[in-house]
Amino acid sequence: MKSTEKLAAEAHSNAQQQAAPRRTRIKLCGLSKPEDVAHAIDLGADAIGLVFYPPSPRSVSVAQAVELVHDVPPFVSVVGLFVNATPDWIREVASNVGLTLLQFHGDETADQCELLASLAGLPWLRALRIAADTQPADLVKSALNYSAASGLLFDTHVEGYGGGGKVFDWSLIPAELARRAVLSGGLNAQNVSDAIHRVRPYAVDVSSGIEVSGAKGVKDHARMAAFVRAVRAADAE
Repeated sequence: MKSTEKLAAEAHSNAQQQAAPRRTRIKLCGLSKPEDVAHAIDLGADAIGLVFYPPSPRSVSVAQAVELVHDVPPFVSVVGLFVNATPDWIREVASNVGLTLLQFHGDETADQCELLASLAGLPWLRALRIAADTQPADLVKSALNYSAASGLLFDTHVEGYGGGGKVFDWSLIPAELARRAVLSGGLNAQNVSDAIHRVRPYAVDVSSGIEVSGAKGVKDHARMAAFVRAVRAADAE
């Protein structure tokens, strides 16, 4: 049997864990200017996202990316977003840019994700696009299929690939997947608190919600700051 002292210590530890505020990780994505990266870091973002999908208005070249990551400090993740990328493109980016995580946002199978990640020698996220007819069971099945992924990014299914600024039904995300969840899709400073309270995701990811209205890829520093404040306020509650 456990001693009275040990039981008391465990109870105290549990109470401390319950009292401690949770901390939702924040990824600010689609950054393309050094001043935007610097601002994200100053705000305390946990990760910055760089888009390596040429058709996207938020896409950056390898040369741009090298400049963007030059002053990124330790413990801030640099996530590279790819859509149906070729092995050669993954290899070129990974060998020149200091990425810490890959994000596959296209139609890649689990095997393709693992192969591409192995070329880069990096962990990876899989984006799951939530359509109108998606069911929770579909997400559980996908989570099992992509079990090797470090996390699952839930985004709204739109024409094209990501960045549509559309919200999906958050109640579709099963509670058992919340710990692996990176919640995306139409988040902004006005709705992220509600999203965190409903889903309790590990992290939130925003791109269009921190941009100048009607200007894809142009970040608004005030909106970036407001988003981070809203996440921290939700955590404190």
